[in-house]
Formats: sequence, structure tokens, C-alpha cells
Amino acid sequence: VQLVESGGDLVQAGGSLRLSCAASGDTFDDVAIGWFRQAPGKEREGVSCIHNIDGKTYYTDSVKGRFTISTDNAKNTWYLQMNNLKPEDTAVYYCAVGYAYYYCSEYFSRFAGEYDYWGQGTQVTVSS
Repeated sequence: VQLVESGGDLVQAGGSLRLSCAASGDTFDDVAIGWFRQAPGKEREGVSCIHNIDGKTYYTDSVKGRFTISTDNAKNTWYLQMNNLKPEDTAVYYCAVGYAYYYCSEYFSRFAGEYDYWGQGTQVTVSS
């Protein structure tokens, strides 16, 4: 399994970016997909997750109303649309996939270490 993120960039506060995660090596028929981020000197944080079958989503409080997670199951590509970006959103963003339903739940950030595969990350920098 290989996950490749793209779409990271330098943007001004208030701007938007769409991150993509291209997945290969499996059919990904029923998986939990997560987006995580890590800023310098900070712990990894769960941003959002989605079940690709029922579409149920979860978001960390700081991004609710600004970020949207989605999937294109036909393309095995997963997205994180980020609007109204803030300097505190600056981080390396990672996508991950897991094969247990509970990996994407209200407490999905706690299960980060159990996700099965991770991408290499893409840098998002938001200037003030």
C-alpha cells in the first residue's frame, strides 16, 4: 500500500488549499481514512477522518466549519479541503488509512498510532 499526499503550499491567512491523498496497492473497500498534522515542536494531531463506505466524518474542533474531508472511491483518492486557513494550521499534513471501523470515531486522534499505512506528508504553511 502506498499513500502519496499533494497540495501543500504557502498561503496567506484566509486562503484555501485542497490536499489530496492518492492511494494504491489495495482496493480500500471498507476503510477509515484520516488526516493528521504535526507542527514543529508539537504532538501529532488528528484533523479529520472519514469512513469511505458510510461517509461518516469527524473533525477536531479547531477545524470544524473550515475543513471538509471527502473521498473519490473510484479513484482511491482522498481529499481535505481547507478554507479560511489560519497561521495555527501550519504543519505537515499526513493522510493515513486503517482497516478497523473504530479508527474513525469521536476519539480518532487517539487511534493515530493504529492506522495501518501513512503517506510521507505535505507541508502547509499559512502566513499572517
